Amino acid sequence: MRFTIFQESRKGAREVNQDRIAYTYSRETLLLVVADGMGGHLGGEIAAQIAVRLFIERFQQEAKPILRNPLKFMQETLLRAHAALASYASQFSMLETPRTTCVAAVVQGNHAYWAHVGDSRLYLLRQGKLIGATKDHSKVQYLVDQGIIAPQDVPTHPDRNKVFSCLGGAAEPVIDLSKRTPLAYGDILILCSDGLWSVYPVREMSTMLTSTPILTTAPQIMREAEERGGAEGDNLSAIIVRWGPETLADHATTTTEALELGQFETQVDTTVTLTDRTGAHRDLTDDEIERAIAEIQSTIQKYRK
Repeated sequence: MRFTIFQESRKGAREVNQDRIAYTYSRETLLLVVADGMGGHLGGEIAAQIAVRLFIERFQQEAKPILRNPLKFMQETLLRAHAALASYASQFSMLETPRTTCVAAVVQGNHAYWAHVGDSRLYLLRQGKLIGATKDHSKVQYLVDQGIIAPQDVPTHPDRNKVFSCLGGAAEPVIDLSKRTPLAYGDILILCSDGLWSVYPVREMSTMLTSTPILTTAPQIMREAEERGGAEGDNLSAIIVRWGPETLADHATTTTEALELGQFETQVDTTVTLTDRTGAHRDLTDDEIERAIAEIQSTIQKYRK
């Protein structure tokens, strides 16, 4: 495989970054995942951390050397993450189950597959045109579908943050799965949280990313998006991949041919500024953070197999 990849997560104007992002790849398959912890619920960052880590660990366990059924893998992992969050909340007597949205994608055999819950998005661009995208599980998307509001009104609508499906919610999550989608060299995949897409329309991202190397342009997009968010800006995260050789900057291309069978390269967001699970707004000590991480990892181990 050959591709160029960028990932970044920014706090925006929020006190804590509740987004978590990661990618991992072997010689023949690539996983991308973005989770946006829901800030109105206790432990949103815990929920996002569990979802992302569970994806990474299950992928590295199942991709031997590729996933037999990528769509089934993503559906099962999302359901396991949902169950893991309920278990975590019960184990520690949390007043409310941690919740998160999530979008994930797998690329193997020159085809892409993706799945999502909530309003974290995936876009697939080809020669500057949008040829694939997720559809938000949100109130405003329902209003768009009913013709009550226009698509361009979504980013500024007062109910933009109301989602009807998430991991950790009271009901089983609604999980949307893509079709098996062939990729062409130069195609661009964008996975992002609503902190990015709500202030930076995909048409603008497409224009910039199509004509310049993504490792030059993507950081600029993130900086501008954070500025546009202003004093009320949300956490914003993105993973951006250009498939195939990077013709605009060949030296930036990632190649996987040198990886041995069973070997993985991984980039995980390592943010550990977890909020107190009781809801108290205070800085955790290093020991408390380490204990929280250990508890999260213990929960993941129960649901990875």
